[in-house]
Amino acid sequence: MIDLILVWAEMLIRWLHVIAGVAWIGSSFYFIALDLSLKPGKDLPKEAYGQAWQVHGGGFYNMVKYLVAPERMPSELTWFKWEAYATWLSGAALMVVIYYFGAELYLIDFEGVYLEPWQAVAMSLGGIVLGWAVYDVICRSPLGRSTGMLAGFVFVFLMVMSWGYAQIFAPRGAFMQMGVMMGTIMAANVLMVIIPGQRKVVASLMAGEDPDPEYGRRGKQRSLHNNYLTLPVVLVMIGGHYPVLYATEYAWVILGLVLVIGGLVRHFFNTKHKGDPAPWWTWGAAGVLMALAFWVGLMGSPVMKNAGDEAMVSEDLGSDAIALVVERCGICHAAQPEWDGMALPPKGVILDHPDAINRARKKIAEQAAWSDAMPPGGVISLTTAERQLLAAWYENR
Repeated sequence: MIDLILVWAEMLIRWLHVIAGVAWIGSSFYFIALDLSLKPGKDLPKEAYGQAWQVHGGGFYNMVKYLVAPERMPSELTWFKWEAYATWLSGAALMVVIYYFGAELYLIDFEGVYLEPWQAVAMSLGGIVLGWAVYDVICRSPLGRSTGMLAGFVFVFLMVMSWGYAQIFAPRGAFMQMGVMMGTIMAANVLMVIIPGQRKVVASLMAGEDPDPEYGRRGKQRSLHNNYLTLPVVLVMIGGHYPVLYATEYAWVILGLVLVIGGLVRHFFNTKHKGDPAPWWTWGAAGVLMALAFWVGLMGSPVMKNAGDEAMVSEDLGSDAIALVVERCGICHAAQPEWDGMALPPKGVILDHPDAINRARKKIAEQAAWSDAMPPGGVISLTTAERQLLAAWYENR
């Protein structure tokens, strides 16, 4: 019963995470686009920076931005923060339920650095805190005044962290760790920089004082960072369902390419919203980098990186493959799993009968031949020759 409750809890938390994420991403994209599309006008109040006219839902909207307070402050202000907080809290809850409670399956790499579950969790939490701390220090340093230098240093830092976790954690855990780290940076930007700065500006304006312009500059900078990180973080959120993305030797390189691709796509839309000529070249560059990511993933797959090794292929290929799946996968993927503490087969996949195994041969190849996703964390050994057997079984279907 407890396992069934956990399955429902995971589903409901994930649902909340998706809903909150859609709300946060939507508001982030909207306000960046709005800010970039503002135009000056003769009829604007003297305190106004610019305006935009928009039409939606059968009505017209006149959006006006004030860099300082208008002559009369409104009695109510809408603060866009709860979307970010709800996204992070639900994402953190998923990390705990799936990866911390299931550290032996998803975090620990038994074929690499062996860790006790508490050690793996501690290293994960430590990395999340370190990620925000280093990022924040870099942004507040003189480097923060140079957009190019700042982007370069943050990119290199994320790549170093991604490579490091790939050496320590199981593939899925390492990939998701980076998603949580980047998501934490985004949420902390809202909680620790943007909202506190806005509150101080509002307090100064209400008191009739001139606010420190640094709060506005820093808040806009962090908001733009969140805008550019959004697309890579969303891909990592769904990446756990695609082992060809995370369960290859060079998953950390793929993550770096995804960061650049996401930045190129956002640059296109941000430039277009600003009213400047659309940089269509970004789509071509993104396409080339995506093809490169595909190639890198392929070269890092267990079958391709050991393509020269002798394959364990026999005349009775189908029977050998089915026997291998039953022996190595059936301990978990059975109607009654034998793995301690597991009452239900993962994702409802049952692989204890030839017919079921034959129907799932593509998924088996995806999880255990084209990637290292299964068995998770090397909890059960699967040699390169055995993975090649599964690949040949699928290809000769």
